[in-house]
Formats: sequence, C-alpha cells, structure tokens
Amino acid sequence: MHDQAGSDRRVDGHGADPEDLTARARIREAAVALFGELGFERTTFRGIAEVAGVAPSLVRHHFGSKQGLRDACDKHLIKTLRRLNARVETNGLDAAPDMRPSTALGPYQRYLARALSEGAATALFDEFVRIHEQWLAQADRVSDDPPKADLRARAVVRTAMTLSISVLHEHVSRSMGADLADPDGERRLLRAMLDVYSQPMLTPQEATAARDALDKGETR
Repeated sequence: MHDQAGSDRRVDGHGADPEDLTARARIREAAVALFGELGFERTTFRGIAEVAGVAPSLVRHHFGSKQGLRDACDKHLIKTLRRLNARVETNGLDAAPDMRPSTALGPYQRYLARALSEGAATALFDEFVRIHEQWLAQADRVSDDPPKADLRARAVVRTAMTLSISVLHEHVSRSMGADLADPDGERRLLRAMLDVYSQPMLTPQEATAARDALDKGETR
C-alpha cells in the first residue's frame, strides 16, 4: 500500500510564497504535493497533516474541509500565475529567470495536471483564459491581419493547448528526450512552441478556403 506521508517526506517550501512557512502555508504545500501525487479522493487530512508536520485538527481549523483546502491551493497558484505574468510583462522571461514557467510553476506540475484531469481547478483555468485574452487583445491591436474567430474562443483554445503540456508533461519529456523541468529541455520546448505559433501550417488561401467550407456548413 502506498504510504502517502512517507517518514522522510517533509515540505521544504519550494515554490511557496515569499512569506514565512507558517503552519497554514506548510499545510497548503503538503496538500499541493499529495493532491498531485494521489489525487483529491485518495488524499486524506491525516496524510496532509503528517507531511506538513502538524496535527490533523489544525488542517481542519485552517481550511474547514478538503475542498476548502483545494480551493486555497488554487488561489495560491492563481496568485503565483499573476505574479509571473506581471513580471514577464515588465521584464520579459530573460530578465526574470527566477520566474520562468518551469521555475515558478514547476513545483505545481503534478498538482496542475491531476486537478485539470479531474475536472477541477476551474478558477485557475479561467485565470489562464483571462491572461490569454489580455495577450491576444494586445496582439490584435497591432496585427495587419484581423483575427477571424472571437477573442474568447481563441483564448480558451490557447489555454487548452498550453495546459496540455502540463497534463502530458511526462509524455512530452519522454518523446522529446529532454526533461522539461531542466533548462535545456525548457529551451527546446519554447523553441518548438515559437515555431508552432510563428510558422502556420496553412497558407492564407488554404485558411480562407477552410473557413468558407465551415461557413457553408453552418448555413445548411
């Protein structure tokens, strides 16, 4: 049987807020680790408490329920995502190496993948959509080729494409032959993504023909 609170496992604060690792923060980080490893249903208050080094009653005192604890984990990730977005907008990724996606969100990789596959983390998904809407709106204002699909739909699709790498992290790393958590693996991934976004598979004529075909289908 899997020991969800192995005797040598303790929360070290990796990826936590710059705040002191209070009991509340330690509990949250322990929950992120166990929710990601075991899933929501199999994770228990007792297991979280053992990993965090606190009494189970303290977990309930701070968060009320397991769902309340997962909501707190999501809020923490949203806060981290907003901080990352603000830093990147101001400085760019190269000027903020400590806030690159693999560094800032890496500790939450398993949690994010598990929560999304369970149909949870809706607030977090919506925050990704909001950020993509912001980026796309900025790009639209300077584009010589106005987009043909609505902003919301494009932001949702971009979010799904981006987050699929988190869900399929192990498969992507294995197939690329490089761990995405390592700098070299991340650079290879980012180079590939740049090509995907900057080198369209369809010519403008092919895209127009495909849209015309869709429009004809809608009118039938």
